[in-house]
Amino acid sequence: MKFFEINLFGVYVAPISMMMVAAWIVTVASRRVADRFDLLRHVWHPALFVFSVYVIVLSSMVLVIAR
Repeated sequence: MKFFEINLFGVYVAPISMMMVAAWIVTVASRRVADRFDLLRHVWHPALFVFSVYVIVLSSMVLVIAR
């Protein structure tokens, strides 16, 4: 499947930028859940862990959409 630019209020944006925003929203929501249950205290480097979760969510979204 080919990705095409998205017309957002007259400005063409790359589809990866929209997927990055969606992945960021999912990551923020999952981080809030992890903070609520105090799960981030079990990881060695919380910021690196959250970044890796973001990369996993973004790559999963790209693979699902490109399929």
